[in-house]
Amino acid sequence: MPDWDPLQLTLRLACMTTLLLGVISIPLAYWLAYSQARLKPVVEAIVSLPLVLPPTVLGFYLLLIFSPAKGLGQWLDHWLGLRLVFSFEGLVLASVLSSLPFMVHPIQAGLANLSPSLSEAAYVLGKSKTTTLFKVLLPNIKPSLLTGLVLTFAHTIGEFGVVLMIGGNIPGETRVAAIALYDEVEALRYDLAHTYSLILVALSFTILLSVYLLNGNHFPRRLS
Repeated sequence: MPDWDPLQLTLRLACMTTLLLGVISIPLAYWLAYSQARLKPVVEAIVSLPLVLPPTVLGFYLLLIFSPAKGLGQWLDHWLGLRLVFSFEGLVLASVLSSLPFMVHPIQAGLANLSPSLSEAAYVLGKSKTTTLFKVLLPNIKPSLLTGLVLTFAHTIGEFGVVLMIGGNIPGETRVAAIALYDEVEALRYDLAHTYSLILVALSFTILLSVYLLNGNHFPRRLS
């Protein structure tokens, strides 16, 4: 029988990452959708970087930045008692950074495709930008919001390189399902590796199928 702890830890990590990114990405996507700032292309490039950057590179630099032996990591450890290297908190931070574009891009695209008349009508009625965003714009991009949430959750479940670099392989703390699967393959325990793989495939398929059904089979078109 497989060890269920990595699967539980993976689901916990995916839930926390999705929740945090849901809060972070809405204002960021709103700014990217409507801003005319000169720095906008730079911010867009930074947000999109995890899509093309090898996860191990991101994990390596996070490992250096938050190492308790020096710099920011030493300050966090000394003053706040917060150690992000080889900890679950570090996994959450790494997952938030690596999954950022999977949440931001669908929301940004949904906002950018809305008719400007929606915002203009809200402003004429005296609504603030914050009220307009949450009461008018977001309710009109529910498929994009759902897409971002599901893609973030699914991507976090399958993450391997960045969580291995920043979190290592500590049972009950940082050993997520993808790492447990890798361990079983290295140990030639293919029966357990097969079990982990089937569970992850079934979970990922169920999540994506739910999006197709809830979005009326228009998931690819809405995402683009």
